[in-house]
Amino acid sequence: MSWLHLVVFGLLLPETQALLRFGCGQLVTQRFDPLVTPGQVSPHVHQIVGGNAFNLTMHPDLDVPGIATCTTCRFKEDKSNYWTAVMYFKHANGSFARVPQIPNHFTGEYNGGMTVYYNQRPSGNPRVTAFPKGFRMITGRPMDRTNRNFPNTQGEAWALSFRCWQTTGPYDYSNSHAIGPGPFDSINLPNRVCPGGIRSNTFFPTCWDGVNIDSPNHASHVSFFESPADPNVGLFLQDGTCPESHPVKLPQLFFETVWDTRPFNSMYPTDGSQPFVLSMGDPTGYGHHGDYLFGWEGDSLQRAMDNCLDMFGRPADCKELTLISDEEMNSCTLKPQVDERVEDGYLPALPGCNPIQRGPESATMIKDCTAVSTIGVAATPVARGAEVNEAQVTPSP
Repeated sequence: MSWLHLVVFGLLLPETQALLRFGCGQLVTQRFDPLVTPGQVSPHVHQIVGGNAFNLTMHPDLDVPGIATCTTCRFKEDKSNYWTAVMYFKHANGSFARVPQIPNHFTGEYNGGMTVYYNQRPSGNPRVTAFPKGFRMITGRPMDRTNRNFPNTQGEAWALSFRCWQTTGPYDYSNSHAIGPGPFDSINLPNRVCPGGIRSNTFFPTCWDGVNIDSPNHASHVSFFESPADPNVGLFLQDGTCPESHPVKLPQLFFETVWDTRPFNSMYPTDGSQPFVLSMGDPTGYGHHGDYLFGWEGDSLQRAMDNCLDMFGRPADCKELTLISDEEMNSCTLKPQVDERVEDGYLPALPGCNPIQRGPESATMIKDCTAVSTIGVAATPVARGAEVNEAQVTPSP
């Protein structure tokens, strides 16, 4: 999303809108998901950003900001973790190459990662409540292989989507156009070549039951708002009424992940099918999902929500928080702990046991999976931040 888009929203909305918008570099890429499979290696690969306290369990009682010694995110106080599935390119010979991530516009020169937003609602009453210690949640359903067909006016309709960039320019209409119905977004993975790359959009629910920091499915303790969304301006910065069951208004958490699909544009299948697949064996994109684990220091996020009222979300304008440099963000890393290769060249299969499952029925877990299921000395990680070109992603005969 570009500054132009934010300017347009500022003109359209009747009340002042405030947000934080900042980059987070790559922390690690591996099969960990401490929300869904705590203490066990995850069935599929995730790309994780944020604080280096991230581990296989992440118990709710863990003092995340107290344990973390660094973060890949722009604000020093943010030791939270944010993660999504990984995108792979499926070559005609059946092998897979991890699609690299690149920084979003106007967020810095960090390694990979994604852009994180904490948006305030246009109607500033009631007050937006920061997430409490131990809070975590998931948006999306990784086993979905068909569109759930929410009405366009429902808040959840465009919570998860993909933007097909026509260029890499920040002011190109394919970047600044509102998220939602239109010529550039789709709920499924784009079925055409995207000359500038693909950006995945990941919105989380904004209403909380006010009691539980988690739930068995990591989703029922939160809810999307009930009031109709305006399909002409998308879900971003929309206001709405929280249901009685979930009365507490939270910041609107939103990820943008830019997948640099450009090196693969000349390698599309001749039959016109799209060649990308998410790491859980999803070639449709309907299983796109995101995970969040709160880890802000003290009351820093609440102070930012109360006092950082810049409509553009510029990190430097939030005086409540401490900025760190690209170099500091890039120096914060974790070594993968699952002894397998998940990137760096072509792989014979998706890591874990994730055969392509096209649906429309929901995907199923593979029984008797023989993939690595313990942690130990990891495979040598790929050097991050390197340029990728077509020669590097073309497999050997």
